[in-house]
Amino acid sequence: MSDFLSAISPGDTRAQKQMDALLEQEGIRRDANLDYSCGIFDGDYRLVATGSCFGNTLRCFAVDKSRQGEGLLNQVVGHLMEVQAERGNFHLFVYTKCQSAGFFRDLGFSEIARVENSLSFLENRAGGFRSFCAALEKQRRPGKSAAIVMNANPFTLGHRALVERAAAENDTVHLFVLSEDASLVPFAVRRRLVAEGTADLKNVLLHDSGPYIISSSTFPSYFLRDEEAVILGHARLDLALFGPIAAALGVSARYVGEEPASLVTGLYNQVMARELPRQGVECIVIPRRCAEGAPVSASTVRRLIHDGRLEEIRDLVPESTWAYFHSPEAEPVLRAIRESGQTVHY
Repeated sequence: MSDFLSAISPGDTRAQKQMDALLEQEGIRRDANLDYSCGIFDGDYRLVATGSCFGNTLRCFAVDKSRQGEGLLNQVVGHLMEVQAERGNFHLFVYTKCQSAGFFRDLGFSEIARVENSLSFLENRAGGFRSFCAALEKQRRPGKSAAIVMNANPFTLGHRALVERAAAENDTVHLFVLSEDASLVPFAVRRRLVAEGTADLKNVLLHDSGPYIISSSTFPSYFLRDEEAVILGHARLDLALFGPIAAALGVSARYVGEEPASLVTGLYNQVMARELPRQGVECIVIPRRCAEGAPVSASTVRRLIHDGRLEEIRDLVPESTWAYFHSPEAEPVLRAIRESGQTVHY
């Protein structure tokens, strides 16, 4: 029997164990966040090559050392790209070891960032990241500029305090709202609430984050649970991408809120404090605004809504957020939060 390629289901424990062993052989730790995996098996049903997807990314590739040079990785990548095309994903990203980046460049991918001695991040759209930065550069303003990146799920008085502080200390604040719809409050709503909640701050410019700032492409651990070492790797990658974005906008400082509750955001803040100054960007951590002695957070707002205590968010959110959640338009979002089993950000 010759080699054959097959999907690897989460319930196939034998194949899953083989996949882990093959990845470990290549010095790769399997991401917790995978939504499709496949492999090439030999005639003895032994896994000899594997690769996976998460969202619009390709990742976790390995080929058995005894079978390298036979074109197996080509077959795996080709299959995964077909899977992505069936999903409607045509702008693809690849995570891979730095020493494997050349293989993907030969397939038409372009490297946009790397974490030395760790991973390379590539996309299949030539000049995609350069075009993104060039578009931002047109919105560059004179004077001192800062950046904030927020999910605002939903926009709270804690977010508002952070933006106020940055706006008071800078000529321009470039405020990026995470545009991926991976949150309980949809992006269109989150962006609108941020716009309404900061409308009086005339030096704040809103931007959609796109696929290059904390998305499931660059930083999946932000949205889903993963191991600490992987979270740190994702954070370093996301900040490697942020450097050129900051340069395009002339940003000299990034403002972040202190994070006492979320493991992911807390680790990310630690990496920012270390990495951003190396890019010439100051990392300014602002203490969380408190209400009745507790930090104001979007997680708290979601938890109160989940528990049927909507009226208790009154002192935690701006008037615009309060009005939204008391409008008929919010009913589907309120229902999604109440039915969710995960309202607190990991």
